[in-house]
Amino acid sequence: MAERTKYILDEADLPAQWYNVVPDLPEPPPPPLHPGTREPVGPADLAPLFPQALIEQEVTAERYIDIPEEVRDVYRLWRPSPLYRAHRLEKALGTPARIYYKYEGVSPVGSHKPNTAVPQAFYNAAEGVTRLTTETGAGQWGSALAFACATFGLSCEVWQVRASYDQKPYRKLMMETFGAQVYPSPSDRTAAGRAILAENPQSTGSLGIAISEAVEQAAADPGARYALGSVLNHVLLHQTVIGEEALRQFELAGDTPDVLVGCTGGGSNFGGLAFPFLREKLAGRMNPVIRAVEPAACPTLTRGRYAYDFGDTAGLTPLLKMHTLGHDFIPDPIHAGGLRYHGMSPLISHIYELGLIEALAIGQQECFAAGVQFARTEGIIPAPEPTHALAACIQEALRCKETGEEKVILTALCGHAHLDLPAYGAYLAGDMVDNELPDAALEKSLAALP
Repeated sequence: MAERTKYILDEADLPAQWYNVVPDLPEPPPPPLHPGTREPVGPADLAPLFPQALIEQEVTAERYIDIPEEVRDVYRLWRPSPLYRAHRLEKALGTPARIYYKYEGVSPVGSHKPNTAVPQAFYNAAEGVTRLTTETGAGQWGSALAFACATFGLSCEVWQVRASYDQKPYRKLMMETFGAQVYPSPSDRTAAGRAILAENPQSTGSLGIAISEAVEQAAADPGARYALGSVLNHVLLHQTVIGEEALRQFELAGDTPDVLVGCTGGGSNFGGLAFPFLREKLAGRMNPVIRAVEPAACPTLTRGRYAYDFGDTAGLTPLLKMHTLGHDFIPDPIHAGGLRYHGMSPLISHIYELGLIEALAIGQQECFAAGVQFARTEGIIPAPEPTHALAACIQEALRCKETGEEKVILTALCGHAHLDLPAYGAYLAGDMVDNELPDAALEKSLAALP
């Protein structure tokens, strides 16, 4: 069959709850620590940055959290999102494997990010917050928060990593269209940004630096709060609508995944798809291999150290136990801007340490080759980030071709590349190079761990 099968859920199938994986784990993850006292942080420590509802979700021991109807009403603009069977890609590869992808590019901003931006804006507005600050790499998260703030009447300020700010001008225009103010990071608007520029006026920036700037701005304004697009527990919680829908869609397909693959930067897209399937695996109802894929230029899981580290460059955030390359690490300006973060979600890091998931790092040339092949067979140009997962899917499918195994492969296609086409232009022109992380650079950044 040389076509694409689409599995669609009705609005009635929109999840009514988010899933919290923590109660189902063999042991709980280590707590975040206060940067000054090195003691576990409490709700009062987080209050200057987050509304109470999100703080409660960050530390909850409840397995399921009800999704407010106001949030579900906005979700209905694009959710439930479709699950596709990639028949044309399978045929091109000549594989007996069955490949499925959960497509999040149908959202208003073309990615999975509104799944958490909408509830974050809702909870902040409900508690009287008038302004949100944030960082963004590729611009997907900044676009999502700008959209969510416009929906709930909040002002939005975005610090975009300089490399992506220059590479992706249309992301900036999308954010501004939704009403956000966008600044390149490092900027001269914050003490953290000015310090970086004084040391290196040509800095291409990092998500860690941009976080420092956004946190600094939020902490100085009683009417403002900070919003994070990945890494933290409550963010991954909101993204589980992806996996919950996919489980129902696999019931429609009459199939069960053997291998689940997702790209990982901070972890929200990967956790959103994987956690509901991990629940089923831990309960003995299925047994998929769960594989996280990251860029070779920013390999937090595969080469980072599992240690307490700051979530930002300036050291303003709590200390998080996570796989990290060091908060001073400045990744090369690869095109997958959303994967250029020095750390990995503490929850995903913990699950990796428990041996419940695998990790793989791939260079960007192989990833873009996979993206081009996917576009030419399935008709969707994937964002640079999910090309990492697609490359790993193709690797698995070709192994199946060699062995004759009829494995079922599932991945999260977390966004399209309509505003990332210059990255494909660089690949197609032969100007793209793989940026391997030298051992010396890694050891230097790890030496600065607190």
